[in-house]
Amino acid sequence: MKVLVINCGSSSLKYQLVDMNGEKVLCKGLCERIGMDGSLITHQANGGKWADQIDFPTHTEAFAAVVAKMTEGEGKVIDDVSEVTAIGHRVVHGGEKFQASCLVTAEVIETIRELCPLAPLHNPAGILGLEAAKKVFGENVPNVAVFDTAFHSTMPAKAYMYATPYEYYEKYGVRRYGFHGTSHKFVSKVAAEVVGKKPEEIKVITCHLGNGSSIAAVDGGKVVDTSMGMTPLAGLLMGTRCGDIDPSVVNFLMTNLGVTGAEMDNIMNKKSGLLGVSGVSSDKRDVGNAADAGNERAKLVNEMLNYQIKKYIGSYAAAMNGVDVVVFTGGIGEHDDTVRAGVCTNMEYLGMKIDLEKNDNVHGDICEITAEGSKVRVLVLATNEELMIARDTKEVVEAL
Repeated sequence: MKVLVINCGSSSLKYQLVDMNGEKVLCKGLCERIGMDGSLITHQANGGKWADQIDFPTHTEAFAAVVAKMTEGEGKVIDDVSEVTAIGHRVVHGGEKFQASCLVTAEVIETIRELCPLAPLHNPAGILGLEAAKKVFGENVPNVAVFDTAFHSTMPAKAYMYATPYEYYEKYGVRRYGFHGTSHKFVSKVAAEVVGKKPEEIKVITCHLGNGSSIAAVDGGKVVDTSMGMTPLAGLLMGTRCGDIDPSVVNFLMTNLGVTGAEMDNIMNKKSGLLGVSGVSSDKRDVGNAADAGNERAKLVNEMLNYQIKKYIGSYAAAMNGVDVVVFTGGIGEHDDTVRAGVCTNMEYLGMKIDLEKNDNVHGDICEITAEGSKVRVLVLATNEELMIARDTKEVVEAL
């Protein structure tokens, strides 16, 4: 079985073709600037990489270009598009309607459309990808929707409810949903394999740390809490997002700055976080370099991030009555040894201690940095959301 994995943005289409026999990536690429001047496709296969400017008025033309790249020229990996068994799509928000990956039907697309108010930037793009795939590949190729929110659907009401009037939950769906679910699902399963247990047998805290960051408490293979909320703005401070904040700060700043709600939302999502505090960059590497050079605001935001991650780990250990494994993943989690060291220092009360030499020399997709005598295993794992989407797609299709 060959599964084409799709991650659609409003003006982009990221793809990967996976041969599920051995889970080998045959090719991958990105279509950029769809509907804009200077549209481009970058395709990688057979050890090579090609970039071509092609006009993409819509996502349909982008899909057609992907098909051409997979079946023609030096980047060819299949003889005919009929070799694609199924297409797996990343869809950001499934609300309460979708608690697992599912086969895409007209009814499913309409339900995803109804959920657009919960993810106005992402769900419409997902729909574009679903509809374009059906146009290019035809109705006989099954499409599967894999939702970022689905893995978090096991959270109990005590964890996902907000203490606003209950009618807002009933009428508008105001509650915690959580995101990065595909990543949390993947690394929590890998963590169980590494420690030689079944997912049902362990308590794991997964820290997905990147430009967008979230933490999840996974007890017995099921999420019991997660840091992101109704939107990805909640939880940890991130590249440009403020994370958790006193709600009254929003009204206070709107009044004093004289800005609209939309402008305030832009400030919290695009001008805050690492960028807002440091004044340097939204990229953790740049902020780290600035801190090393003596920038006090950069040092401060580094300390804030480490402190917040540490607090979430402690609270989730309390929520689960213990923790067996802590996982670091994502761009920062996998590559920033200073964050891992800062978070894991002075955590002996939890029985967690890392080997600093191992932490400084992390390499490969799976690396353990646990110190001798630590009761909690600490792992650095490379996430693979595309493979998780491919696996879910295969499972859905084989069950038809």
